[in-house]
Amino acid sequence: MMITDEVQRYIKNCVLCWLATSNLDSEPNVSPKEVFTHKDNSTLLICNIASPISALNILQNPKVCVSFIDIFIQKGFKLKGFARIIEKNHDHFDVLIKFFDPSIISIFPIKSIIHIDVKEVQRIMAPSYQIFPTRTEDFQRKLAMKNYNVTEIPPYEF
Repeated sequence: MMITDEVQRYIKNCVLCWLATSNLDSEPNVSPKEVFTHKDNSTLLICNIASPISALNILQNPKVCVSFIDIFIQKGFKLKGFARIIEKNHDHFDVLIKFFDPSIISIFPIKSIIHIDVKEVQRIMAPSYQIFPTRTEDFQRKLAMKNYNVTEIPPYEF
């Protein structure tokens, strides 16, 4: 399974993803990323806005894991692969930056792009789906919205 249409929908609709890296000493680091997209069915792109530890770890150890979930239905995906850092002066930077929404990247100072060759994709979900197998996404969404005291709001326009 690679970056299917379903995975692409999650990438588009999730607010954050979490990038897990580790250095040569196997010390882990997990960092939230808020600007990410896919290039094709095997490439994930993340803007490096303020992640010096993630970037340094990738230079030392390219193995990464990225997860993202829809916080209301509590389902999502975990992607594993190999990352590399594309600096602003790299030949491909200008090509890759075009995959991101211009209205979003204009807000952030982009230091580099984290280019991930995805090798494995797995579904992830809250344990409650296993404990309560008849639980539906609609029920989970309503429960989460009630628990977090959230009401529907229109999408934010930049």
